[in-house]
Amino acid sequence: MGLYTSLVAHGAFPVHERLKGHPTVPLRKALEATQWWAPAALENLQLTRLQILLERVAQQVPFYRQWFADQDWSPRALTSLADLERLPVIDKAVLRQAGAGWRAEGAQGLVAQRTSGSTGEPLAFWLGHERIAMDIAAKWRATRWWGVDIGDRELVLWGAPNETDVQNRLRSWRDRVLRSRLVPARDLDRARVDAIIDQIREFRPRMIFGYPSVLARVCARAREQGRCLDDLGIRVAFTTSEVLRPEWRAIITDVLGCGVANEYGGRDAGLIARECPHGGLHLTAEALIVEILDDAGRPLPAGATGQIVVTNLMGPEYPFIRYRTGDRGALDPAPCPCGRGLPLLREIEGRANDGLVALDGRWVHGSHFNYCLREIAGLRSYKIIQHAPDRVELLLVLDEPLAEAVAQGLRRAFTQALGESLTMEIRQVEAIAPEAGGKHRHVVCRVQ
Repeated sequence: MGLYTSLVAHGAFPVHERLKGHPTVPLRKALEATQWWAPAALENLQLTRLQILLERVAQQVPFYRQWFADQDWSPRALTSLADLERLPVIDKAVLRQAGAGWRAEGAQGLVAQRTSGSTGEPLAFWLGHERIAMDIAAKWRATRWWGVDIGDRELVLWGAPNETDVQNRLRSWRDRVLRSRLVPARDLDRARVDAIIDQIREFRPRMIFGYPSVLARVCARAREQGRCLDDLGIRVAFTTSEVLRPEWRAIITDVLGCGVANEYGGRDAGLIARECPHGGLHLTAEALIVEILDDAGRPLPAGATGQIVVTNLMGPEYPFIRYRTGDRGALDPAPCPCGRGLPLLREIEGRANDGLVALDGRWVHGSHFNYCLREIAGLRSYKIIQHAPDRVELLLVLDEPLAEAVAQGLRRAFTQALGESLTMEIRQVEAIAPEAGGKHRHVVCRVQ
């Protein structure tokens, strides 16, 4: 670890977190110890934290107080992790319907959050400082698995407008101190991709973080041009928000000359899993419990693919208990060669975040539209289908009729992104059916 990185990782960043009221450093240190615990010891820790969580929500969260009363059941009766199956499975629709009744009574200092809508169903919710700190600590621990740390040069390829266009002075100052450079990953025509390659060579990051589809596109362009990126000292590329397809992993590894670490999680459920250098996709078992359920809500054995349901153990202020993520996956019963006792995900299905093809051939990442659509009042879900380069269909499930001014704003946003001659059909529907294989995809591009 270089001197500057050490000063940031052990000085500047811990101070930053303390000023925000986040106990991130002690949580990370604890995680770096518990990751080596035996699976049975981790399960005991989960059980203890689950009991504490349920006792708090039964007292403070109106929904669960009523539910426990209706069931004539007390959290004190929970004696094993299997008892978790007695609680209801929830999803975004349940949380929306509950509204403010899902927040713990008397909870103070909560931070408003909103998902990006990458599943086609944006959600507004609130998190407490300990829950936020645990997510940061878990990500920090997993970053250190790869021999990099906070303060090492990091290049972030991201497409969220609220994180690229509205950087305030504090965020800009923080990123400069942490040596983290945010590069917008939108409108990826050849000139834009070439500019990103230039920035990678100039910045010489130790780690890269971003959408795997974008990283793969950048690497394919570099290979096409014969430009070298494997001589920069990049240690790892962290990929998130999409299924990491094998061909994407292969080209990123080959062109950047580094490891690729898949990440799975979200602002709502938390950092669920991250990949270690030995290839294990480790669950953050100290902070959450992952179940794999069949379509009838019954638990499946390790190795079987089903719905991923998460219980976050750190957020009693706005609990995510048996929360259906909308993704499918399987647990891996085999231990990881790295020796950590953390359980593993074997595979993840879903999260395919397609982009759309503009009329001039540019590729526009799906996140560009997530952040446009999620602000619509009363939006329950949506789906974008590009049938042809000049024809897009938008399906919306709303609580009330779509205002004409909002529809005009949507058409304006889509034509600005894809081309002025775009034909766009907006349809308000009662429900959006899954794809033939049962997966829900919110952006579908049928353009070759």
